[in-house]
Amino acid sequence: MGPRLMLLLAVVNEVVATFRPRHLSPCRVEKTYVYCNSLNLKHIPSDLPPDIQVLDMSYNFLQNLTDEFLSFYTSIHELNLYNNEVSFVQPGLFKDFANLENLDLSKNHLDQFAQLTYGIGPLPKVKTLDLSSNGLYSGMPPVFLHNASALLNVSLSGNSITKIDKDTFSGAPALKSIDLSNNVILEIEDGAFESLPDLTELNLSTNSITCIVDFNLIQLKLLNLSKNSIESFHTTDSENEHNLLYLDLSENKILYFPVLPKRNKLIYLDLSRNLLQTVSVGPLTDDLSYISYSWFAETTSSWNKTISGSGTETNLTKLLYLDLSYNEIKSISDKFFSMMRSLELLNLSNNCLISFTVGSDTLNSLDTLDLNFNALQNLSFASNALRSLKKLYLKSNNLQTLAAQVFSHLPQIQLIDLQENHVSICKYNPTSPGLSRSSNKTDCIFLAGISSLLYLYLSSNTIKYIPQYAFYGTPLLVLDVSNNKDLQLHEKSFFGLDSSLKYLYLHKNSLKSLTVDISLLTGIKHVILSDNQLTELSPWNKESSIEVLDLRNNKLPFIQHHTVTILEKSLKRLYVSGNPLDCCSNSRFLHMVQKSTVEIPEINVLKCHFSNNPELKELPFLNVSQEDCDKQDAKIITIVIIIIMALFVSVFIGLISKCYRERRLKSRGSYKARPEGI
Repeated sequence: MGPRLMLLLAVVNEVVATFRPRHLSPCRVEKTYVYCNSLNLKHIPSDLPPDIQVLDMSYNFLQNLTDEFLSFYTSIHELNLYNNEVSFVQPGLFKDFANLENLDLSKNHLDQFAQLTYGIGPLPKVKTLDLSSNGLYSGMPPVFLHNASALLNVSLSGNSITKIDKDTFSGAPALKSIDLSNNVILEIEDGAFESLPDLTELNLSTNSITCIVDFNLIQLKLLNLSKNSIESFHTTDSENEHNLLYLDLSENKILYFPVLPKRNKLIYLDLSRNLLQTVSVGPLTDDLSYISYSWFAETTSSWNKTISGSGTETNLTKLLYLDLSYNEIKSISDKFFSMMRSLELLNLSNNCLISFTVGSDTLNSLDTLDLNFNALQNLSFASNALRSLKKLYLKSNNLQTLAAQVFSHLPQIQLIDLQENHVSICKYNPTSPGLSRSSNKTDCIFLAGISSLLYLYLSSNTIKYIPQYAFYGTPLLVLDVSNNKDLQLHEKSFFGLDSSLKYLYLHKNSLKSLTVDISLLTGIKHVILSDNQLTELSPWNKESSIEVLDLRNNKLPFIQHHTVTILEKSLKRLYVSGNPLDCCSNSRFLHMVQKSTVEIPEINVLKCHFSNNPELKELPFLNVSQEDCDKQDAKIITIVIIIIMALFVSVFIGLISKCYRERRLKSRGSYKARPEGI
């Protein structure tokens, strides 16, 4: 073999070797993103592209993090090691990772490593570090936070930390967000967060904190203290402006309204699910010297001092959202809201309020007022209050006697929920509306002439009668008057709702007949008439726009042919189960159910009754054929013929009997009695 041939073979061999396929990694590679999650891996693959930026190793079985494999990928920006079995991290492992910004070590076993107190730093560029669900307890976090000068966000959620020491975060002075939720924190040492000038978000929810006193983190914007055992929240007496925007104190044991910073920017305050009985805004005026004024949590057996409204009032002019639901508030003065000029949502549901009053020029920015599930008997609004209110929730109270025009002074109201009360509706005279005006309390309320009202819910109010013109001049889209037993309707009850009303709920009213021509409501789309005692539907006299009609659980044997013809043009869904349907009495209805595009949700269980054919009794609606109806018709015809013949025979026999009797009487009358002695 010549030297040229040898050289050629060597070159070919080298080329073949160069393009020989490498061992294929099980990971999915998408440009610079590599996904090795859920592959049962015990170490990081060494054959990945060297320039990857994102490496997802979650849901595997990694135990040790060393530079044996990880040193190949120092260019990564994000490393996800969530849900592995990592119990050891080589100290200094990440010091050469100049681009690593996001490191997720959550749900591992780092508590074992933390006991060695080696530390994993430095973390020169890491901005987000997740150490949640690692079994860490007090004193362990600094092992991971030491020498983390660039760290902005850290999560320690779901661990077993009971105390936050003063130096816990000293190795990460640039922190902006800390998540300590779902631990068992009892104590926060004085100054634990004050060394973090950029801290804006702090989540301490779901812990065991019992009291917050002398709160002074003026740089904080979001503070979540929900789901603790806090009995009081007290801010240090200071003229410094606090940047706090969101404060969540829900699901605690707070007895009194918190003492908030005098100068604040609060827009969101959640005090729901506490033990509040009264509310007022202001500083503590009683002597509280028995409390140690440091920003920590401590167990207190009771809090007997009352927060009064005296002194300089707390400024809540920027507050937009206030949730006081699920407390034990029995009364609340309208002066409490006098400083809340920007408030848009107020939730007072599930309390013990008996009376609620809104005074003059109060809550004029409020959009939503929720007073559901109280014990309200009295409700009054000043004529120049609540000028922006759109949604008013009053479900499940004891409202009965109110000012007749109580809702007429709300110029932008769109929704009123009065379900489960005791109100009734006043008669309205559209020709003389001025005669209807009254400021006195009455046993009915006016619901006509409210030009902005679109949604009205009046179910379960024991309403007995809806008078004519009841909603005249009120452009309702939705009207619910269901579950008012023995309800009576005037033929003009819904007059004026012709084009506006889209949804009408009349179920569970014990209606035996409809005195209202539904077809006059030309814009109606959904009509719910279920659970009544209807035996027939009043005929539709105009073109219908109804798309959904619910007739379940009535006494309807069929729907009239004319009504079916009109409904069929617009109807999309029909509910008719729970009626003694006689399919053969209206072939057009049977055809609509079986053949048309109308959806019958319970068609598979719908039964057809054959009242005149005991042999059939009931058949599934879909199985009924014209032959079955013809058999019934034939049988009916036979029965009718038999009845007619029986009547004919009876009449014939009767006539013969009558003639026979008359002839006998005549024959007896031809013999005359002779006088005695002749």
